[in-house]
Amino acid sequence: MASGGDSPIFEDDESRPGSLEKMTDLVAVWDVALSDGVHKIEFEHGTTSGKRVVYVDGKEEIRKEWMFKLVGKETFCIGATKTKATINIDAISGFAYEYTLEINGKSLKKYMENRSKTTNTWVLHLDEKDTMDIWCNGNKKETAGEFVDDGTETHFSIGSHDCCIKAVSSGKRKEGIIHTLIVDNREIPEIPE
Repeated sequence: MASGGDSPIFEDDESRPGSLEKMTDLVAVWDVALSDGVHKIEFEHGTTSGKRVVYVDGKEEIRKEWMFKLVGKETFCIGATKTKATINIDAISGFAYEYTLEINGKSLKKYMENRSKTTNTWVLHLDEKDTMDIWCNGNKKETAGEFVDDGTETHFSIGSHDCCIKAVSSGKRKEGIIHTLIVDNREIPEIPE
């Protein structure tokens, strides 16, 4: 969540790659982790003109000049899976505004909490760069799944490396399924998001 107030003014035109003008009305910046990577969302709001500009990963997605309604919503898509995002603009007092980001209809906080329950993240350095899809460096991988005695294994490859995600029951209802990443017959430790 971000709120209105003094807007940062960039000293030079080089501070924003690809921008031809200074971002004098920047009021909010969010980092959103999706299956294809972390995306940066920036929002400009001209509180006198009503101007609204949304940037995703430095690319302008929405630009509206001279809007007479200073509050409202801007909806757009982010990431390879075209995930729905909405910026809500609410007046909190006088000329102060509150800006909140929703992802797939949920607050960013709630979305990230749910995502951490339904996804596992591993950081793996190799020589190459609410589904069972496997994503690596922003690309969806082709997989082959099989049932084994203690659960399932999903096989895929990254370059010449053989990879597998094993899914086994924890035996505890609240913990659910335990996922383990194995690369070249070596278990890779999970990192918390």
